[in-house]
Amino acid sequence: MIAIDTNLLVYAHREDSLWYEAAYASIKGLAEGRTPWAIPWPCLYEFFSIVTHPRIYNPPTPMEKAIDQVEAWLESPSLILLSESTEYWTVLRDSILTGKVSGPLVHDARVAALCRHHGVRTLWSADRDFSRFPGLTVRNPLVG
Repeated sequence: MIAIDTNLLVYAHREDSLWYEAAYASIKGLAEGRTPWAIPWPCLYEFFSIVTHPRIYNPPTPMEKAIDQVEAWLESPSLILLSESTEYWTVLRDSILTGKVSGPLVHDARVAALCRHHGVRTLWSADRDFSRFPGLTVRNPLVG
């Protein structure tokens, strides 16, 4: 199964992104396909906070449009949302320790741990920081 990181969600949503077309096509292919794909819940929160932030985008995405975007992804019948369970802490602790992360990189450790916890082996991301987490293959679908 493939999971999607925040940056690809942002690029697929923001038409002013240099990577909009490639990211949009990548996610559309997953959303309209029959093969299960995943979004970690923290990536949806982060997506919303980034696209609606006036210091990041001028103009930011209006709240209603960001909500509509999230709901459009949630309508995909093949989407699986990755969330924490009672056993999640053990996997997150392992990701933090093996990745030697602290501070803002803990968010990436959370995403990596959610993927591992749910058996996701591939994360589509343009973020190279995920390479520090073993057991997760990171692929950037925006480059050849």
